[in-house]
Amino acid sequence: MTMQFEDNVLLAQLVGDHDRHLLHLERGFDVRLACRGNRIAITGAAQRVELTQATLTELYRRATAGQAVDTATVDTAIRLAAHAFSAPAPRHATGGVPPMPDTRTATAPAGPTLADLPTIMTRRGPVAPRSVGQAEYMAMLARQEMVFGLGPAGTGKTYLAVAQAVAMLQAGQVDRIVLSRPAVEAGERLGFLPGDLKEKIDPYLRPLYDALHDMMPGDQVIRRMGTGEIEVAPLAFMRGRTLAHCFVILDEAQNTTPAQMKMFLTRMGEGTRMVITGDLSQVDLPRGVTSGLREAVDTLDGLPGIGMMRFESRDVVRHPLVARIVEAYDQRAGAERRPHRARSQQENDETSK
Repeated sequence: MTMQFEDNVLLAQLVGDHDRHLLHLERGFDVRLACRGNRIAITGAAQRVELTQATLTELYRRATAGQAVDTATVDTAIRLAAHAFSAPAPRHATGGVPPMPDTRTATAPAGPTLADLPTIMTRRGPVAPRSVGQAEYMAMLARQEMVFGLGPAGTGKTYLAVAQAVAMLQAGQVDRIVLSRPAVEAGERLGFLPGDLKEKIDPYLRPLYDALHDMMPGDQVIRRMGTGEIEVAPLAFMRGRTLAHCFVILDEAQNTTPAQMKMFLTRMGEGTRMVITGDLSQVDLPRGVTSGLREAVDTLDGLPGIGMMRFESRDVVRHPLVARIVEAYDQRAGAERRPHRARSQQENDETSK
């Protein structure tokens, strides 16, 4: 089929430099796209063509409204379309977003569109989700007092939590932001690093600083840190405190012990929001030490007032290779667990005899 567009300037924004956006759409939907003049021809399976047409229409409407149409926006539109299908499918070998499943069996229920996505407003501009999982997470951050964000690297767990914290601080809904991470003890293990205690610990907290600087001007970050409105501290500094009327984020929580996690969760005071993020596949604790995040999830899942968001590899919004790396490791871990379960079952069967 062929689509015709009225405004060639907007069409140029839609297709991107050197047809970059069309290449992303081709990989995401497994179709062929050709732009000639003010027309785009779409070739492929009927349902994929229909979905590609709907996505191009939405992106063009976005450009008409004066909104940016960049590579991230195109990838987000493809992720939303892919999520509308229930049938799973392997990733395209060269694509960075989930391709569409087999159109001979899949049906396309209505799913969220770019216009449906929530945004977090900061003074640096709106922060929008780039996957359905991120949209669900942002909605959870807005309504729940305590949220666990679980999943692989690159899914925006910490970044979106910091965005929500900054938005609530700037709106006067909280008085302070407290950002924390479990760090190596500030004793002999950090002794080889140069500088005072703050300089030794800062490298562990750098990702939190980076997210802050993305949300507000650097001079404002420095000023608010000076007045105590923003505090970045290792987890060990939380002991004995009651955190009231603030937005607290614990990052890399998979590296807490059960005692540390319980200590942190019980710091919650009146008017406080807490977000705990981590990746249970990247626990750096010594062998035999249970992750406090894992124990907390097992203990608190389903408790009223607590949200649990579990991200998947399809929610990874970093470089396309990151999603494929995460999937490859997940598949290997699954393959290694299956023989172990089979051996355990066989041993149980022999014991019962």
